[in-house]
Amino acid sequence: MKFLAVHPSPLMYTRVFLRLEPLGLELVADTVRRLGHEVYLIDLQVETHRDFVRVLGTWRPDVVAFSLNYLANVPEVIDLAKSAKDRLPESFVFIGGHSASFTADELLEHGEGKIDAVLRGEGESGVPLLLRALAEDRQNLHTVPGVTTVDGTGPQPSFVPDLNDLSPARDLLRRRRKYYLGMLDPCASIEFSRGCPWDCSFCSAWTFYGRSYRVMHPDKVVEELQKVREPGLFIVDDVAFIQEKLGLEIGEAIARKGIRKEYYLETRGDVLLRNKDVFRLWKQLGMKYMFLGVEAIDEEGLEKYRKRISLSKNFEALEFARSLDIMVAINIIADPDWDHRRFQTIREWCMEVPEIVNISINTPYPGTESWLTEARRLSTRDYRLFDIQHAVLPTKMPLEEFYAELVKTQKVLFTKHMGWTAVRDTLSTVAGQLARGQTNFVRSMFKFDSVFNPQLQLADHRLPVQYRMAPPPPSQQRVDAKSIYIHQPLGRRSRQLDDASERFVDAGRSGSEI
Repeated sequence: MKFLAVHPSPLMYTRVFLRLEPLGLELVADTVRRLGHEVYLIDLQVETHRDFVRVLGTWRPDVVAFSLNYLANVPEVIDLAKSAKDRLPESFVFIGGHSASFTADELLEHGEGKIDAVLRGEGESGVPLLLRALAEDRQNLHTVPGVTTVDGTGPQPSFVPDLNDLSPARDLLRRRRKYYLGMLDPCASIEFSRGCPWDCSFCSAWTFYGRSYRVMHPDKVVEELQKVREPGLFIVDDVAFIQEKLGLEIGEAIARKGIRKEYYLETRGDVLLRNKDVFRLWKQLGMKYMFLGVEAIDEEGLEKYRKRISLSKNFEALEFARSLDIMVAINIIADPDWDHRRFQTIREWCMEVPEIVNISINTPYPGTESWLTEARRLSTRDYRLFDIQHAVLPTKMPLEEFYAELVKTQKVLFTKHMGWTAVRDTLSTVAGQLARGQTNFVRSMFKFDSVFNPQLQLADHRLPVQYRMAPPPPSQQRVDAKSIYIHQPLGRRSRQLDDASERFVDAGRSGSEI
């Protein structure tokens, strides 16, 4: 069987700051290949729709699988799926991925009979079941765990039994030099753990995985690292190094092998403070960048997003991160209620701190608790605007003024960290990139004004809408998290945390501090 795996085009903010390899799709591709099927992977972040059409015509796949992790890609994926079915009527076309899992029924409705199925949950466990049913009992696909068709929905998806059995098919990407993350150019991606045991109201990572948390063995991590050619590496874990013992074991195993990379990772402030020795070790191993999901600089904002960490702890974590002498990036969520004064306050604070500050817009997504509590106020149901760079809730200021303030803030921060003054301070790194023929980061410095533009953002709101999101459910004051889980929550046994780390997570969720 010929299996074509398709990743959609880049989103707005990825056109400037980063372009990540499609690691999830690579993991699914390798799973399918090990079943004995032929696999072709096309990434429309670096290839074109014309390339996609060409592959359909010349390779003629039996199965066309689309990865849909972001809502903003929904219209593109639906159009491509319809195109694939029109050109190859006998092919089996399905969509999987994070956002697809929360919007399965509406995707099928938009597909108008040209999308055969939506696969919910982890693709590495679900795709083999789907392909087996496709070969043996195509009429009953809707009874397969995780599968939704027009005939019905199967049982809840199952987890991958062991993350150590997975490996990405990195060799299937033809333009690996196109992937970068800031100054890590080129940059590959790797996974050490999967899932998140916390429950932030704006996030769907924990609802997707049922608050589970699974890890890879240090030996497996080393094995995968040795296969990566790129000097830069993004550790994609939702929260890196939750437990000290495992973080140290992985780091020590890497040190013994003499592996040298430059790392970028994401973690929480309370995890950073709890496991300082882990992050000191990873600084020695080559950790250059760290992202902390601060989200707000006041207690009110932290409570709204249910970060389960106090403002003082966040600032303490920033102080420690600075002491590591690495580049620290943080995210601040801009609320539609912000006015001119609030934006000015944020700009002033951001200019006083050394961190790279990213500003995103509060956006309720299907699969989050915010979707059940805030989405009733949606000002649009255009999927394309759900990219955290467009306002989808009513703004306190006129929308034009809100975007003007947002972009003004973003440009101030961009100039601070990616302007010529910043480049001068990192000239040797940039020169080394250019000497190797790597131009992703350098090119990104000239793209800001053409991507982040208030008038362009306003114009996006005026585009005709072919596919509208399903309306949100009636508002709920108290949300039953189980109603939005994709994977069935299995409690403590689904979290590979030592007892001390489990108590640490529980203490944070209960509002106390350890």
